Amino acid sequence: MDTILIIAALIVGLGLGAAIAFMLIKKANEKKADSIIKEAETKGEVLIKEKNLLAKEKFLQLKAEHEKLINEKNNAIQAAENKIKQKEQTISQKQEQVQRKDAELDTLRQNLTHQLEVITVKQQEVEKFHRRQVEQLETLSGLSAEDAKAQLVESLKAEARTDAMSHIKDIVEEAKINANKEAKKIVIQTIQRVATEHAIENSVSVFNIENDEIKGRIIGREGRNIRALEAATGIEIIVDDTPEAIILSGFDPVRREIARLSLHQLVTDGRIHPARIEEVVEKVKKQIEEEIIEIGKRTTIDLGIHGLHPELIRMVGRMKYRSSYGQNLLQHSREVANLCATMAAELGLNVKMAKRAGLLHDIGKVPDDQPEVPHAILGMQLAEKFKEKPEVCNAIGAHHDEIEMNTLIAPIVQVCDAISGARPGARREVVEQYIKRLKDLEALALSYPGVEKTYAIQAGRELRVIVSSDKVTDKDSETLSFDISQRIQTEMTYPGQVKVTVIRETRAVNYAK
Repeated sequence: MDTILIIAALIVGLGLGAAIAFMLIKKANEKKADSIIKEAETKGEVLIKEKNLLAKEKFLQLKAEHEKLINEKNNAIQAAENKIKQKEQTISQKQEQVQRKDAELDTLRQNLTHQLEVITVKQQEVEKFHRRQVEQLETLSGLSAEDAKAQLVESLKAEARTDAMSHIKDIVEEAKINANKEAKKIVIQTIQRVATEHAIENSVSVFNIENDEIKGRIIGREGRNIRALEAATGIEIIVDDTPEAIILSGFDPVRREIARLSLHQLVTDGRIHPARIEEVVEKVKKQIEEEIIEIGKRTTIDLGIHGLHPELIRMVGRMKYRSSYGQNLLQHSREVANLCATMAAELGLNVKMAKRAGLLHDIGKVPDDQPEVPHAILGMQLAEKFKEKPEVCNAIGAHHDEIEMNTLIAPIVQVCDAISGARPGARREVVEQYIKRLKDLEALALSYPGVEKTYAIQAGRELRVIVSSDKVTDKDSETLSFDISQRIQTEMTYPGQVKVTVIRETRAVNYAK
């Protein structure tokens, strides 16, 4: 019992101690909080005062800047006002000058008006005098002034036309004699000094065989040999009833040559089957490529051209298997090179450069990968790519007038190319185009009044025009010949030159009965 009481007393004592301690702690915290609040209030007042001071300083600074800006604007406004005042003074002075000039102009205008009145009166008097003279002339001649004027104009026109045609004819003849004399001499000498061959390339080749039994071996069982050969070479092989001959048809001369040599080796060897055909064709292709390079080297050596890029040498060799309008391209290029060298020597120019440009002028016809580019431009690009001289590149690119000529070699190459292509037998022309060109030539001349008949002769190099003698005079014949030649020159495309001959004759026919 005593123990319980002791424990209870301890618990009560502990509770009272805890309550007293809590009260003491609470009072201490309240005092601390009050001190913190007072300290915070003190700091807040200090901060407020500082902020107020900063705000006042900022306000004063902004006020000073504002006043400065206002002063600057006022100064600018004052300066602008001064300028405006100066301009106003200048304008006032100019207005005074204008007023003075207006006064002077009024005085001049009055003087001119008076002078015009005097001139008008004099003109009226002159017109009256002129009318009286015209009336007197009309009375004497029996013609009105308009009729006399028309007759005078017509007579002057006819006289002027006759004199003009006479002068034109004299000038043309004199120009032909003086301007073309030396040119013809040089061209003729050049042509005479160059030996040319007449060779025409075709689109088919003929392979001769000893007997017709070989045709069966070439065709093979169920045509397997001929199909393998066509697939390997890209050439159509025609085996028909032609005795001891097989036709190789294809537009590419290189392929035709490969097919021809392959057939020759196969027939000589006797072993003809698809595997052997492929082997022989590959071997022949390598031989042809080596032969192309050898042809290019031999051509450059023959022409005395050195330092040519290997790729250009290969392209020169491939020219042997290219043709232009039936004319072998290598033969044409060699011919142009020799012509250029001869003409350059006659004119005192660089012979080696002219020969080089002549050989390479059609190099753009060799590649097959850029058919949309003109061959002259493509050839110039290839020459530039392989470091040829600018003179040679310009001559290549300008020989068909795609670009402007800037060297003396360029027109020589153009002229020699025309000489080589236009000589008889050099090129073939499709029959339909040839006939159409001759018909167009005759139709052009028939479109003129007074023309009765036209004949295109000498392969279209001469046009004979027969006119009616009662509709066309001798002087009109000269004019007609000149007009037709000018129209042919501007409207038609033709090789060389076309001679226009106008024939006018008078026939008197009677019959003895």
